[in-house]
Amino acid sequence: MLCDDARMTARPAHFTQIDEDRFLPTRYAQSHWGEDHLNGPAVVGLAARTLETAYGLPEFMPARLTVDLFKAARGVPTTVKTGLARDGRRVRNSECEIVQDGVTVARATLVQYRRAEPPRGEEWVSTTDFTPPANLEESHRVYIGSDGAGWSSAIVDHQNTTRKRFINRTVDVIDGQDNSPFVRAAMAAEGTSLVTNLGTAGVGYINGDLTVALARLPLDEWIGVQADAHWVADGIAVGAATLFDHAGAFGSGLVTAISNPAAQIDFSNDPFPDRSPDRGQFD
Repeated sequence: MLCDDARMTARPAHFTQIDEDRFLPTRYAQSHWGEDHLNGPAVVGLAARTLETAYGLPEFMPARLTVDLFKAARGVPTTVKTGLARDGRRVRNSECEIVQDGVTVARATLVQYRRAEPPRGEEWVSTTDFTPPANLEESHRVYIGSDGAGWSSAIVDHQNTTRKRFINRTVDVIDGQDNSPFVRAAMAAEGTSLVTNLGTAGVGYINGDLTVALARLPLDEWIGVQADAHWVADGIAVGAATLFDHAGAFGSGLVTAISNPAAQIDFSNDPFPDRSPDRGQFD
């Protein structure tokens, strides 16, 4: 029951809003995993936007968002339920459930810290470089890159064993409403699964969660994600990545994933070729 695109504004979005806490997915929310599956950025973006809208405060920094993806979200009316777990002086915790047909398909927790002066002294900071494409065209929303292959807009160009990275301009979560910097960061961080789990035969792991940790909010509309680590054993994968804007690194993404060979996405033989990365569909 995907939204009719004729109801949407000119800009792409993952959902249209039915009422205060109910939303209808659009075709931009569709995933490569299945014809009626929603992609990770759509689900993560809805959770991030919901929690920030309900419980965000300007004096608090949204430092960690964790989204547990319990089961495949589908193209049906979607309800969000929220609650404030802790309203402390320096720490603020809130929770969100994403519900479809009475079943919780995802649950998110947001940790916010009150902004403050840094402590005295200096600490170690990792040195990680990220070089974006020379020209970012408005006609594209995503560029994929890998060592030795450079940048392109086609995922299939990077089905190899080298380090991956991407830079993207996120699709709006809700039709007619701009994404906030926090929502943009959370949605971009979902690409941690892509840059860590993309191999020579495509993506064969499906992530069951995402944790995005932020030291600050991104300054740009374009956000880069670069793989840092990828560990696998017994059909289980762990991937970590760093988030970048023009000023440098500002956060990290972490995913755990489980082998899914029966539905492996080989982008050289994509069952849904019309669902291009430019629509923000990484899964």
